[in-house]
Amino acid sequence: ELLPGLPEELGLECLSRLPCTAHRLASRVCHRWRDLLQSPAFYYHRKKLGYTQKVACLVLNFNGGTVNGPKKPGVSPSYGIAVFDSVSQRWDRLPVYRYPNGLPLFCQLASCEGKLVVMGGWDPVSYDPVTDVFIYDFMTQQWRQGKDMPSKRSFFAIGACLGRVFIAGGHDENKNALRSAWVYDLRKDEWSQLGEMSEERDECEGVVIEEDEFWVVSGYRTESQGQFDGSADVYGLKSGQWRRVKGVWEPGRCPRSCVGMGKDGKLVNWAELSPAVRVGACGISLGGRVLVTGSGYQGGPHGYYMVEMKEGKHSKLEKLNVPDEFSGFVQSGCYAEI
Repeated sequence: ELLPGLPEELGLECLSRLPCTAHRLASRVCHRWRDLLQSPAFYYHRKKLGYTQKVACLVLNFNGGTVNGPKKPGVSPSYGIAVFDSVSQRWDRLPVYRYPNGLPLFCQLASCEGKLVVMGGWDPVSYDPVTDVFIYDFMTQQWRQGKDMPSKRSFFAIGACLGRVFIAGGHDENKNALRSAWVYDLRKDEWSQLGEMSEERDECEGVVIEEDEFWVVSGYRTESQGQFDGSADVYGLKSGQWRRVKGVWEPGRCPRSCVGMGKDGKLVNWAELSPAVRVGACGISLGGRVLVTGSGYQGGPHGYYMVEMKEGKHSKLEKLNVPDEFSGFVQSGCYAEI
């Protein structure tokens, strides 16, 4: 019995109501509790009942609170992962795994089934691209290493859904833009190749919509450096096919970290919500609300805001009071449901 004296279904209901902060301790009660709490089935059961919580995970420059970050001569910026719970207004910092000088620069984040996945980036000391895959389990509060990416690529699109992480585009070691795409199965620790996109897309942005589609937005080809395209390639998670969609993004506008989906089903540029976030904008959806960060001008202080998204419009930005330690430039981020 999960709980002595109670039917199985009631025992499961009781354990489903445990706050996620208690899961690590509860997993030490017995082997059965541990196996249950660490299973994907338990995660999806809690999600169905509405007992999960959404937090924002941010790749954050801990050097300071301006877009470029105050730096000492010859010292590269140091990035870590900050976790923000919008309900409790609590900020936490995750330990950095394997890299004593901070996260790989320009690494990408994705999350699924209560776990955070960190992929790629540049070694913070040598600036060489890496193929590392690191996975943080919020239940055990521990890191583990996943199977390396199939090849070195930088500035690629990423998205996660139903235990899988999708990557597409970016560029290789020789700065050649890529049209290839791969998917990483979190449970099997395996990579599989997807069909190619309609064109090369360097510095593109990934968005997963309704657990149904993986959108790879904008980007540019090798021969058109910096000339961002207005189209997107969309991968159907059920059909396994790519389709091209035109006119969904402002041509010439970099999409990195600032693409979202509005209530009306159209792509949103978070940098356009307010002049306060027009530089270095990053937006992370947390249910009906969005955490938006950015600066009003190049080199200006970095602000953090919450905004409620409504169909056809959005509410005014609500400024957050953020501890100094967490007030630096946000490079990228994602939400995690734990």
